[in-house]
Amino acid sequence: MTKKYFGTDGIRGAINSKNINGDMFFKFGLASGTYFKSQKKRKQIAIIAKDTRLSGYTLEPALVSGLASAGMHVYTLGPLPTNGLAMLTKVMRANMGIMITASHNPHNDNGLKLFGPDGMKLSDKIEKKIESLIDKKITKNLSKPEKLGRVKRLETGTKDYIKILKKNFTKEFNLRGLRIVIDCANGAGYKAGPELLRSLGAKVIAIGVSPNGLNINKNCGSTFPQKIRSAVKKNKAHIGISLDGDADRIIMCDEKSNIIDGDQIIAALATRWKNKKMLKGGVVGTLMSNYGLEKFFKKEGIKFLRSNVGDRYVKEKMQKNKFNLGGEQSGHIILGKFASTGDGLLVALESLFALRKGKKASEFFEKFEKTPQLLKNVDVKDKSIINKPEIKNSIRLAEKLIKGQGRILVRKSGTESKIRVMGESKNKTLLSKCVNSIVRKIK
Repeated sequence: MTKKYFGTDGIRGAINSKNINGDMFFKFGLASGTYFKSQKKRKQIAIIAKDTRLSGYTLEPALVSGLASAGMHVYTLGPLPTNGLAMLTKVMRANMGIMITASHNPHNDNGLKLFGPDGMKLSDKIEKKIESLIDKKITKNLSKPEKLGRVKRLETGTKDYIKILKKNFTKEFNLRGLRIVIDCANGAGYKAGPELLRSLGAKVIAIGVSPNGLNINKNCGSTFPQKIRSAVKKNKAHIGISLDGDADRIIMCDEKSNIIDGDQIIAALATRWKNKKMLKGGVVGTLMSNYGLEKFFKKEGIKFLRSNVGDRYVKEKMQKNKFNLGGEQSGHIILGKFASTGDGLLVALESLFALRKGKKASEFFEKFEKTPQLLKNVDVKDKSIINKPEIKNSIRLAEKLIKGQGRILVRKSGTESKIRVMGESKNKTLLSKCVNSIVRKIK
């Protein structure tokens, strides 16, 4: 049974569209509150954080109203990275945490991500149960007047999150002497990112820290790495850190202005953890992970598994196989030793901890040669176009052509109205031919 509202990473879409509006967010709040209230936990608490989109001001009150109508007590935290919400959901022993965000999407989109009391994203099974409640008559789930929830704003979310992050490292750990550029994408990490690095003694050049509700991810952040590259070069920084809109992704830049993607970060951390005997089981990547990464792990004797795209699926595979490291090329990286979901700032700290003795970023991250990869995103009105016979035939022909020299992956985006066409091969001419033939057919 396919899901009606939830995608690969929560619910997401254009603001004031079919699912992303005040009416639906009231229903989402009422349904999720009703589900978690039924789990018989003594305290009926939900906490809410958000990124910096203007639409958050219209969606948050509706969500709060739905939760309180279900009898949940609600704490709102304001702008905070997604994993900050996940961590605080667990620390505060809340029934649930909800992040209002559309992650790396532009400001005209919004959505939400739901977390259970363990700080984990919800399973497909629980999401389907919540979906069944969304479409029920509202009056069936409304609480009696004396049972309505109360609502309170907490101003300490950023401070508490930073405290939790720093507890994962030795008291002696500091960043004195390091010049760091951080691009916060005018998003949820715009306060926490610079505050965290400055509290550890780094000289911080912060960009993407002037959100106006409309500039989140706009020509900045992890989806626009040119910004961090030029800023590192201009400021002669030792390293650059680039987050996305809800700060659960990270792309980095070394002192030579080379962009470091998620696969390269994972390779460096896996090697370090293996040497320190911290790596458990192996590493989980996704269908999009570079083939060069897979070859590198084979050479290093590190077990490597692929999951479906989406950090929730990475985490599920990590748990199933008892691995403690996994992630995506896009920069969603899960450090299972410390966190339950992707956290750009946590990954940055773990990387900086490895560099604390003067090692250069270029030396630490340069682990493998990437197989040339070509990714094209095709805008579509209906993602089911991928199932049309002529599209399937085009994919088969491309796979036949590239067989033995690379691979082709075509999939629906779980977060946008796009079909993603990806190919890998050292034969760049063949790679371009195969990918573009599929793209043309979809268009």
